[in-house]
Amino acid sequence: MTAAAAPAAAHIPVLLDEVLAALAVAPGETHVDGTFGAGGYSKAILEKGAARVIAFDRDPEAIQYGETLAASSGGRLTLVPDRFSRMRQALSARGVDEADGVTLDIGVSSMQLDQPTRGFSFQGDGPLDMRMGGEGPSAADFVNQADEAEIADVIFHYGEEPKARRIARAIVAARPIARTGQLAEVVRKALGHHPGMKKDPATRTFQAIRIHVNEELAELEGGLAAAERVLKPGGRLAVVTFHSLEDRIVKRFLKERSGATPAGSRHLPAAPAAGPAPSFEAVAKPVRAGAAETRVNPRARSATLRAARRTAAPAWEKQKEGTAR
Repeated sequence: MTAAAAPAAAHIPVLLDEVLAALAVAPGETHVDGTFGAGGYSKAILEKGAARVIAFDRDPEAIQYGETLAASSGGRLTLVPDRFSRMRQALSARGVDEADGVTLDIGVSSMQLDQPTRGFSFQGDGPLDMRMGGEGPSAADFVNQADEAEIADVIFHYGEEPKARRIARAIVAARPIARTGQLAEVVRKALGHHPGMKKDPATRTFQAIRIHVNEELAELEGGLAAAERVLKPGGRLAVVTFHSLEDRIVKRFLKERSGATPAGSRHLPAAPAAGPAPSFEAVAKPVRAGAAETRVNPRARSATLRAARRTAAPAWEKQKEGTAR
């Protein structure tokens, strides 16, 4: 593998101050950064005095880029080339039973988007890849091999694109498709693209295919379940999401695990006995970036932070962790 590209100079961790406030890092603590990326959160957590940060990233380039920070940390930063949904197994293998905090910054990283050769963005033409870890079928494999119905379903459900069937039909008719520029043009022609449009018509399709290729929603669900198991009583969870599909998963998880399920109706039979004891408490209101941050960091416009504190109750058993490929 070639040397990892340095992140763009403008890379700024999203909602950094708010994440650090939610984590309430204290000297001597152990924290998990589930999405290392360019290392912004890990570096800040170390600067707050954490004794150890164990950082995960399935992207080999992110791990390679982080070696300099790890080398300068005096052994306080451990880099793990794996999915964050497997954090419990990885921590156990390193002799760590529990953590004081877990941070997850969901979705594609700026480092990945900024490299056309990774195939995540249509802003620069490159091979249609989109794989975060380099394993499994690529985006090109999917669009060239899946049938029209499957492509339409992926674009509709993961891109929330109302014209998914029209796009899928156009993709199948245009195959083979090997480049990001090719796919973007197919989608634009299918939907109609006019200069000056506020949002490129290809945006939702690219999001949907990326989520599908990387199994991002299943990974998020597995990661939340894994965090529930590694956090000690009083441990803090902070999750930053960038679109509604991710945010709904986090919102539902914290609502369920904190016992804040909807109240029953007086017109229906009484609810059955209470389920497991709440595993999270102090669920904070969602936090979004203010105008000052979005001016400096446009990526923050769509970011939402949700945070909560772990109780002493056992982890629930409903969601299996670390099951994505």
